[in-house]
Amino acid sequence: MNLKRKVWVSSPILYVLAVVMAGMTAASWFWNPVIFFIELGVTIISIAVITVIFVQFKSHVTVAMKSASKVLSGREYQLLEDFTLPVAIVGNEGDVIWVNTAFLMDVGRDSEYRGENILKLIQSKTMDQVAEADGTNISIDDKKFTVFAAKTQYAYIVYFVNDTNYKNISKEYEQTRPCVMIAAFDNKEELAHDCSATEEARINAEVEATLNNWAQDMGGFVKKLSGGNRYLLVSDERHVAWAIEKRFEILDVIRKIKAPGNRSATVSIGIGRGAGTLTESEQWARQALDMALGRGGDQVAVKKSNDVYDFFGGLSKGVEKRDKVRTRVIAASISDHMKASDIVFVMGHQFSDLDAVGASVGMWSAATKGVKKPAYIVIDRDATMAMPIVDEIEAAHQDSEENIFISAEEALDLLTPRSLVIVVDTHSPDFVESKELLNEAQRVVVIDHHRMMVKHITNAVVFYHEPYASSTSEMVSELVQYIGNTVLSKEEADALLAGIMLDTKNFVLKSGVRTFEAAAYLRRRGADTVVVKKMFASNLDTYKEKYSLISTAEVYNGCAIACTNESTPNVRVAAAQAADELLSIQGVNASFVLFKTGKTVNISARSLGDINVQILIEAMGGGGHLTMAGVQKTGTTMEEVKQELIQVIHDVLPYASKFPALNGNKS
Repeated sequence: MNLKRKVWVSSPILYVLAVVMAGMTAASWFWNPVIFFIELGVTIISIAVITVIFVQFKSHVTVAMKSASKVLSGREYQLLEDFTLPVAIVGNEGDVIWVNTAFLMDVGRDSEYRGENILKLIQSKTMDQVAEADGTNISIDDKKFTVFAAKTQYAYIVYFVNDTNYKNISKEYEQTRPCVMIAAFDNKEELAHDCSATEEARINAEVEATLNNWAQDMGGFVKKLSGGNRYLLVSDERHVAWAIEKRFEILDVIRKIKAPGNRSATVSIGIGRGAGTLTESEQWARQALDMALGRGGDQVAVKKSNDVYDFFGGLSKGVEKRDKVRTRVIAASISDHMKASDIVFVMGHQFSDLDAVGASVGMWSAATKGVKKPAYIVIDRDATMAMPIVDEIEAAHQDSEENIFISAEEALDLLTPRSLVIVVDTHSPDFVESKELLNEAQRVVVIDHHRMMVKHITNAVVFYHEPYASSTSEMVSELVQYIGNTVLSKEEADALLAGIMLDTKNFVLKSGVRTFEAAAYLRRRGADTVVVKKMFASNLDTYKEKYSLISTAEVYNGCAIACTNESTPNVRVAAAQAADELLSIQGVNASFVLFKTGKTVNISARSLGDINVQILIEAMGGGGHLTMAGVQKTGTTMEEVKQELIQVIHDVLPYASKFPALNGNKS
C-alpha cells in the first residue's frame, strides 16, 4: 500500500533531522556552555516528540491497513476497481485507504490521493454526517459532485457522482426564470402640475427612455400600461440578482431627471421573484408595487413569497398629493359604515401619543355628532402619553352621562356583531391598543399615515393609508369636513391640532399645503395655539430626565445615540423629547434614544429627513416613518441592543442616507 510506503520513507528523514540537531548542539559546547545545555534540552525533547508521533502514526497506519483488508476481499476489490463511479475506502478519521481508477481519473485529478484526508474535499462535514445525508454536494475545480457514503464495521465506502452537467443545467434554469416587474412614475401628476406641456413631454420621455434602457440592460423589455404612469417590465432571475447587487441604481438615475424648481422625478418598482408561474409573478409584482407606494415611493419592493419582501431605496421625502377626491370618497364610505353600526369604537396604538388620541377624538366627534351614533375611545390611561387631551375633553363634557374614554375590557363587553372599530395612527395588528378588540370586531376601518409595513391589518373594510400626510390628525381633519363640517368643538379642534403639531415638530417636518389647510380649518373651529402649546409642557422630573439622557449621547456616523437603564414613569416621554432635542445638535442627522420599560429595551428614533430612520429600525424588527420610528427588543440587554444598533448603522446607513457614510469611527 502507498500509505505504508509513505511511513517508511518519512521516518529516516525525521531521524536525520534529529541527528543534525544533535550535531549543532555539540558544536555549541565550544562556543557557550549555557547555550549548549539549552539546545541539549530542546534536542532531547524534539527527539522524544518525533518518536512518539512516529509510533502513533505507525500504529494508525497499521490499523488502517487491517481495516482495508477486512473491508475488501479479493473479489470485492476487483468489483470496486472496475466500478464506473469514483469510489474511495475511507477510515473512521477520514483517511483515504484505497481509491479505484475512476476516482484517480475523475476526482483525484490523476494524482496520488491515498493517505490524504477525504475531509479536504468534503469540507464542514464529518463522515457520519455524509453517511446520514441523502447526498452531499461538493465542488472540485470546475466539477460538481454529489457524494454518498455507506458505513461498514471498519470503514466508510464513499461514492462520487459527477453531475456537473445536470447542476449547470439546473442553475441555468433557475437563473433564466422570468420575473415580472411593474414600475410606477410616482410623482408624474405632481411634476406636471406646474410644468408647461413641453416640459411635461420632456420629463415623460426621459423617464420612459431611462426605463427602456434599463430593461434592455436587464435582458428584458418594457411595455407602457394604460393609465399613463405605469410600465410592465419582464426580465429574468439572473438580471434581477444583478440589479439587487447594484441596489437598483435605476432609482438614482431616474432621480437625476429634474423638473422646474429642481424637483426630481421618482419611480417605484414592484418585482415578483421566485413565483411558480408568470401569472403569479405578475400578481406578486402588483402587491410589491402597492407595498412600495405605501411606504412613500421612490423605492423597489421585491416579493419572494407570502409576506416576505426586500426593500431598496426610499430616500426621498413623500410628495404631497393635492387631489382631495379620494378623501371625499373615503369619508363617504366611512360615514356609511358608521350609519350601519350600532356602536363605534375608536382606538390608536399602544402608548398612544397626541396624534393617536387627537385623531381618535376627531373620529369620535364625527360619529357622535355627524352620524349620531354612540361612540367610545379605547385607551389605556396608565400608558398613554396624551393625558392633557384626555383631561381637556373630559372637562369639556363633564355634564355628559356617557364616558368618552373607556378601557379595552369595557369595549369588549359592549362589542356586538354590528359594531365598527376604527383604528387610527397605526396599521399593524401588533401595535393596536387592544388586539382582542381588533380580532373580535366584524368590521374594521384603518386610518394611518405611517409607511406601510409588511405585516398589516388585512381585513379592513376601509383602509385609508396616506404616507404623504404629515399626521393621522391631518387626515382626520380632512375627513371630518366631509362627514360634518361643523361637528368639532374648540376642545376637539385643539386635540387634532396638537396631533398635527406633534408629528410635524411644530410645522417643521412634512408640512405641506394640505397640512396648513387642515390647521387653518381647525383654527376656524376655535383651536387655541396657546392651549395646544401647554399640552406639550412637561413636568420638572421629565425635563431633568430629558437632559440627563442627552448628556449620555455619543455621535456615530452622524447619528446620536443616548442610553438609560433607569425605568421611571416619565422615561417614555423624556426619551421622545430627548430624541427630538438631539436633532438640534450640529452634525447630528438622526437620533436614537434607548430606554428600558420593565424587561424591554425600547428605541425611539428621529431624523430631519436626511436619513430614513424607518429603514434602519426595520433592520432591527421595528417600523415607523421616514423621520420617526421605534422598536422594542425583549430578552436582551441594553448593551447588546446598542451594539446591534451600531452594527445596523454601519451596515445599512449608506443605503438609508442622502449623505455618504463616514469612516465608521465614533466621533
